[in-house]
Amino acid sequence: MRIDVVSIFPDLIADAVRYGIVHRAVENDLVNIAVHNLRDYCHDRHCQVDDTPYGGGPGMVMKPEPFFEAVRSLRADSTDPGHVILLSPQGQVLNQQRARELTQHGRLILLCARYEGIDERVREALADQELSIGDYVLSGAEFAALVVMDAVIRLLAGALGNEDSTAQESHTEGLLEYPQYTRPAVYEGMAVPDLLVRGHHEEIRRWRRQQALKRTLQRRPDLLSSAELTDEDWEILGEL
Repeated sequence: MRIDVVSIFPDLIADAVRYGIVHRAVENDLVNIAVHNLRDYCHDRHCQVDDTPYGGGPGMVMKPEPFFEAVRSLRADSTDPGHVILLSPQGQVLNQQRARELTQHGRLILLCARYEGIDERVREALADQELSIGDYVLSGAEFAALVVMDAVIRLLAGALGNEDSTAQESHTEGLLEYPQYTRPAVYEGMAVPDLLVRGHHEEIRRWRRQQALKRTLQRRPDLLSSAELTDEDWEILGEL
């Protein structure tokens, strides 16, 4: 996969992808990440990327020309035109299913806006998809772009050391993950559940499923309406 990120703060992205799973995926040639400075696609002396909004109002709006120039330039250097994503609070909220769908694209082009927003023509003519990472305001879309990249890259085959890891994480099946423990068995009077220490595989499997359902019911009951529930799950929910 190739991911292009267009931003006025390219170093913010470039520095962040030097760590963890994303960096390992780059090192193992699973993903190629290229960061592009939006100002490089300006033609005026001051490389201006924003201007005052028509109709008045506070703040500045990002101009359309640099984004159009950037996307056209990026598409010209590859046979894959890429799936263009505008990071925006007005977009669909990123979830595990949408992250998984994005892995089907060979190339993603992420557009990062700032200030009061972006000229509507960028949204209408360039964006194949708009994504949000939640119902709150960020100072810039770079942080959202990093979240999208991390969520997608860790789903690529070979990105994680253990391929079973993603299958058991929160939200993979629409449920929150069960509690996890490691050594020591007792710490400051708090003990690991005895069932986990005994190591009976079937008991552990059922306990973990029960705990995942219990946590989801208590903390995110809204997820249950779209979760993939089995007959056993419904039985456990009845017990809960």
